[in-house]
Amino acid sequence: MGPLSVSRDAQVTMLTLSRVQRANALDHELVEALHAALDLAFSDGTRLLVLTGAGENFCGGFDFGGFESASNAELCWRFVRIEQLLQKLAHAPIDTLALAQGGAFGAGADLLAACTQRVAGDNLRVRMPGWKFGLALGTRRLAALIGAEKAREVLAEATIWSASEALAAGLIGRISAPAQWPEDVAAATRTATSLAASARVRLAHLTRDDTRAADMAALVESLTEGDLRARIAKFRAQR
Repeated sequence: MGPLSVSRDAQVTMLTLSRVQRANALDHELVEALHAALDLAFSDGTRLLVLTGAGENFCGGFDFGGFESASNAELCWRFVRIEQLLQKLAHAPIDTLALAQGGAFGAGADLLAACTQRVAGDNLRVRMPGWKFGLALGTRRLAALIGAEKAREVLAEATIWSASEALAAGLIGRISAPAQWPEDVAAATRTATSLAASARVRLAHLTRDDTRAADMAALVESLTEGDLRARIAKFRAQR
């Protein structure tokens, strides 16, 4: 089995992160599989994309496995590809729904935040520690979603949020038990298909600021400030 399970039923495509033994963390193979799956869903008539994780966690974020032997250039490229993935998801021409349970950490929390609708089980735990090693990933999107002041607080402190705290902040829109998720998907499908596809694209475009170039520039600047690998090593030693 590959790192990503893809299924389609009529106008709904479901993507399930399937690296259970690594808490569905984002390695190179999974990121590239997600890019390919999104590209296909945007062109095959899908109206709703559902993103979830297999096992007990939604997504453990960046997979740091083997980072010690990776070059700074390789690490930078992997983070750039994740930012491109997040941008692709945040500016999708179709509706997106995240169904999250357990851990949503780092870039995994950014995946959650990038979706149009965000539903979580009551066992959700969210943490975004990237600024602890100076990583500007997803920052502006999070601030747009939950407010600048709250974003500064949660990112500076690397706070762990429960589902109820994430709901209060606006990071998720609803707490729902996994047994209820088929009904959540059905409701999201009705919303996604309530307008013509072209109208949904225009509506999304007019209600969403396009900061992709600035976000990428901020990420690259943060990645190239000093020795990235050494910064990551220091962060992981202090966890």
